[in-house]
Amino acid sequence: MTAAPGGSASPAPARRTAAGRNAAETAYSYSSDDIKRMLPHRWPMLMIDRAYDVVPGRSGRGVKSVSVNEPYFAGHYPDHSIMPGVLIVEAMAQLVAVVYVAEIVASDDSPAGDPSASVGYLGSISSMKFSRLVRPGDQLRLEATLGQRLGGLRKVSVRATVDSEVAAAGSLIVTTGRTA
Repeated sequence: MTAAPGGSASPAPARRTAAGRNAAETAYSYSSDDIKRMLPHRWPMLMIDRAYDVVPGRSGRGVKSVSVNEPYFAGHYPDHSIMPGVLIVEAMAQLVAVVYVAEIVASDDSPAGDPSASVGYLGSISSMKFSRLVRPGDQLRLEATLGQRLGGLRKVSVRATVDSEVAAAGSLIVTTGRTA
């Protein structure tokens, strides 16, 4: 972790240049501790454990390890535990936030202070299709590719897989910052 101007901390991710990418497209990896500094979410709503292959402002991958100890399994469903679809979407949206915040953290003109304050909101879910149940013990692999900016909004393609099977895929629109 590195200190930002003003004494606050910002993530110091592992970096690498992926094959086939130019030097401007360095990919980063973020641990769960890095993610906690990047997002305002906390347990039980912090849905991603790790992010990798993050090209700031462009795309990224992440992991959500699904545990039987998660609170929603007590009621969804007690005798047939499945991860609620809305939480799969939330995990994908949080990966989007990491990709977006990574762009802010990596920029030379990154503002001093808490990078999680720049995380916006989920505005829309489109064409989301759920193709596989997600159960305790599964490892949900997440992918997000940011599209064009539309004013203060951004369209994003997202996908979640388990063991190479698509669990959910669709499009999100997110705000690129918080509004009052």
